[in-house]
Amino acid sequence: MKRVVVTGIGAITPIGNSANAYLEGLQKGVSGANLITYFDATNFKTKFACELKNFDPSTYLDIREARRMDRFQIYAVVTSDMAIADAGLDSSKLDLDKVGVIWGSGIGGLSTLEAEVESYITGDGSPRYNPFLIPKMIPDLAAGLVSIKYGYRGINYATVSACASATHAIGTAFDYIRLGRNNIIITGGSEGVITKIGVGGFNSMKALSTRNDDYLTASRPFDADRDGFVLGEGSATLVLEELEHAKKRGAKIYAEVVGYGATSDAYHITAPHPEGLGAVNVMRMAMEDAQLNNEQLDYVNVHGTSTMLGDIAETKAIQKLLGEHAYKINISSTKSMVGHLLGAAGAVEALACIFAINHKFVPPTINHFTDDPKIDPKLNLTFNEAQERDIKVALSNTFGFGGHNASLVMKQFED
Repeated sequence: MKRVVVTGIGAITPIGNSANAYLEGLQKGVSGANLITYFDATNFKTKFACELKNFDPSTYLDIREARRMDRFQIYAVVTSDMAIADAGLDSSKLDLDKVGVIWGSGIGGLSTLEAEVESYITGDGSPRYNPFLIPKMIPDLAAGLVSIKYGYRGINYATVSACASATHAIGTAFDYIRLGRNNIIITGGSEGVITKIGVGGFNSMKALSTRNDDYLTASRPFDADRDGFVLGEGSATLVLEELEHAKKRGAKIYAEVVGYGATSDAYHITAPHPEGLGAVNVMRMAMEDAQLNNEQLDYVNVHGTSTMLGDIAETKAIQKLLGEHAYKINISSTKSMVGHLLGAAGAVEALACIFAINHKFVPPTINHFTDDPKIDPKLNLTFNEAQERDIKVALSNTFGFGGHNASLVMKQFED
């Protein structure tokens, strides 16, 4: 099979509106949480989230174009623009039939749907819906918009698997390229669900932290006092490219994608398997696909959402898979900084792994105060401060409601 490398990156996250700003935030251990400004959250159980800061779509897009897009689509187009520019892709010099887009979003245009329903309810009862309602709402239009903008005529669709969506998108893109079906695929994920429905819905499930008086430290993966995840939004894009194609055009290479796994817990609609069965299987599958021994693994960027059940199940899964080697690797949850970006999580976390490989550091799990007696204290969960480490192999986990599990393995590129 053909080798697949990452040749372009782009990101807008709650800790920075560019890939470099995101990197700096990860290195410094910055919290992206703030009191919600997108709507009046006074009456909500959770009044904070990880919003984007000072993000103005008109800085990146024509304002008329932006008005025809939902937030998740704007984020997708903007980060794809960044990654395509970073990769130095020139459509006039590419076989556009072999350039595709595969995009992940767990929910899609929730803010658009909410606004249109509210407008109908408060109006005179006439069904005067925006003609862009459906295009703005459906998850696949993010991929479609990028394809249309650049004329990419290769594979084009969306993956929707809750919080595993972007990892499935990247993994599927990896498969299509290594099978020779496309030369380049623009891939990643975006989400824009810090809305009344989004916050209210997750509140009703008791999934969100309600630490309103200490929101900066509310995302506490692995901490004994964790009380739920912090909702985030944003996007990250990776340009995946067949190695020989990248070398012929002199592209810079950030990392190589070498393994992908996808499994199901087949257990519960929202809770993880208590022993992490699906997580063990998906990590094993990804490492076997990469043709690497477990002892070659240096770092795991975990799903680590800051929920009571999920954090414990994932650490158990890592120990079950790696045995004694689990004590020799670094583990961290970057959700402690950016919150949970749902369908976009896999993309921003894969990018965190790429940064870790390129800049020889492990992003921290911030906001740790109290050890959880149910989590093995010998595990190196990289608490509170980044750690220097020469990372050659990194694994990224994402697990979604419905029991969807996906893992990616990336490694330092060697010709």
